[in-house]
Amino acid sequence: MRGPIVTFKRAKRLRREMSLPEVLLWQHLRGGQLAGLRFRRQHPIGPYILDFYCAQVGLCVEIDGYSHDSEAGLQHDERRTLWLGGQNIRVFRVTAADVLARDVSRAC
Repeated sequence: MRGPIVTFKRAKRLRREMSLPEVLLWQHLRGGQLAGLRFRRQHPIGPYILDFYCAQVGLCVEIDGYSHDSEAGLQHDERRTLWLGGQNIRVFRVTAADVLARDVSRAC
């Protein structure tokens, strides 16, 4: 489902300005490194931009930072997950802290 042009422009900007956890996870997802699955980063779908999206299996991987801990953030995530479910897209959430901790443990 195509979204508004402003969503596409924002997605392009977000690809240039990825957070550290997004960069670290992207290094593991890009180029089919995960079971041969192809992921897109900062992919616009409808009114939303998905951190990582695999069209082959209808999977969205979201990295949740501190903004997702607030009541408003949790409600937004719930609405978003329900909408994506209606598009046959499953959402897998991982915390930014978990991504960073895993990368640090690999470096040691």
